[in-house]
Amino acid sequence: MHNADLYLVLGIIVAAFAIPAVISAFSDSRPPRAAAIAVLVGGGLILFAFISRPGGYTPDQIPAAFTRVLAWLLNQ
Repeated sequence: MHNADLYLVLGIIVAAFAIPAVISAFSDSRPPRAAAIAVLVGGGLILFAFISRPGGYTPDQIPAAFTRVLAWLLNQ
């Protein structure tokens, strides 16, 4: 497993969890401050993963990155 895989997976998870928070904030008519920070952190991790890995990622490689990170976590 590469560190870029871990950054990519964490970034996708953080960004995915931020989406419902953004929707909830807008529906309650309050500013989505924490959700916006989570989106920025998730996007930054994804961008860092793409920059860190030579050649970046293609959409076909993202599930394999999740598999490698999950296997790494289970073998710790």
